[in-house]
Amino acid sequence: MSSTKTDVFASLAETRDDPAGMLDRMVEHFRSTRSAMELFEAIKMQIRNRVGLPLVAVEDEPARPEEVERQLELGLLDACRETGTMLIQDGRVGEGWMYLRPTGDIETARKLLNKIEITDDNYDEMIQVLLHEGVDVGRGYQAVIDNQGTCNSITLYEQSIVSRSKADRKAASSCLLEHLYGELLAMVRSDIAQKEGEPPAGDDETLGDLIEKRRWILDGGGYHLDTTHLAATVRVATVLDDPAQLKKAWELTQYGRRLNHQFQYPGEEPFVDFYPAYGTFYSILLGENVDAGLKLFERKARAVDVATSGTGAIETYVDLLDRIGRHKDAVLASIELVPGDIPTQRIVPMLIEIANRAKTAGDNSAFEPILEYCQQHNDVLGYVAVLHAA
Repeated sequence: MSSTKTDVFASLAETRDDPAGMLDRMVEHFRSTRSAMELFEAIKMQIRNRVGLPLVAVEDEPARPEEVERQLELGLLDACRETGTMLIQDGRVGEGWMYLRPTGDIETARKLLNKIEITDDNYDEMIQVLLHEGVDVGRGYQAVIDNQGTCNSITLYEQSIVSRSKADRKAASSCLLEHLYGELLAMVRSDIAQKEGEPPAGDDETLGDLIEKRRWILDGGGYHLDTTHLAATVRVATVLDDPAQLKKAWELTQYGRRLNHQFQYPGEEPFVDFYPAYGTFYSILLGENVDAGLKLFERKARAVDVATSGTGAIETYVDLLDRIGRHKDAVLASIELVPGDIPTQRIVPMLIEIANRAKTAGDNSAFEPILEYCQQHNDVLGYVAVLHAA
């Protein structure tokens, strides 16, 4: 038996008449030796002793008072937090998250993981925790792009992330947009350097600047990167709000419009005319040709057959009105255009969110048409929810 083990057993034996002191020594021993799993069990024993329970749980343990249960739960969450922190600090990412997850302390997990470099050895664990567990979707998705390339990252987005929260979609689509835009910009600059004999003079020129000055850039049906990747990026970037990124997405649509027709794949309503429609979409969000652009999407919203094409055209028009600050118009358009067979329970929460944004902007009148809508559809629950929000 090593001297360290002998010392700890001797130390514990000295406190056999002081159970609390003995448990304190055991916990400190496992802390000092960074024995995370054992530390968790030791803290559990410490908590059970504190509330007057046997150190080791027995089968068919009798029911405990509510206050004892509360103290046990709080103590175990603290034990989970300390154990998970230690494990992640020691590079045991998956095990650490297993303990931290019950605490719901995403911010602590994110800070701990930010200090750990993603390597070949820990890649799978880091992606699982960062991306699939939602601890830091942006960093996890960027790692997928860096390690598996554009094609696999787009597939992952369309199979998994597209159904996640808007915050998660924004984090991932931001990474994809910046990656593909940078890749395309570098390729276009290289092409120009090859054909003109020298690179473009301005290092700060955007993709839009470069292709506007050189109408020949896509002559002959050429392209600089996989055109399906371009289309996918243009499509998923619609969730973004940052003006600089919206401008990049718009520039991608202008590049796409110059592709040979065989590479201009049709989209779904209201984006059947893919690059022109998305170009108009991004222009509206950038404050350019707003009224003309809105008329295009309004015509689509009113004309598209919902039975065959779904409600995408209506949702896009309402979303645009809301995002450019025309919140009440968005509420009115939604109430007017949404098919009558869609339950009010699916519509009212979204309408309340829009009306709340109008209220924040100083207009409290957007709630009135929602109240009328609830009355007309005999939605008492929705009516009360709207009154409360207003």
